[in-house]
Amino acid sequence: MTFKVLKNYMRLFENDAKLNVWHQALMNAILQIACLQKQEKVIKVSRRRLMAFSHIATIPTYHKYFKELQDMGYIAYRPSYHPGYKSEVELLIKPRNYWR
Repeated sequence: MTFKVLKNYMRLFENDAKLNVWHQALMNAILQIACLQKQEKVIKVSRRRLMAFSHIATIPTYHKYFKELQDMGYIAYRPSYHPGYKSEVELLIKPRNYWR
């Protein structure tokens, strides 16, 4: 993921009034992991890593806002029930090119 794409996602999130600080923290964590994996669409994630990167301390809070991101159409989640494989998060919204 390039800096330009990352910046466009940030602008998209700041313009959505439905997103609060917890949604943005989770999306920032997902995008950070995407950058580390050099991926733009499908990212391998674990709850522990997302919670650490987003600084969300409780599992109920994590699940609430993660589910809301799915309901709002930002992400699709494909769980892995195997302990050796990570779950996948797919970014569903493609940011437009902002020329600012």
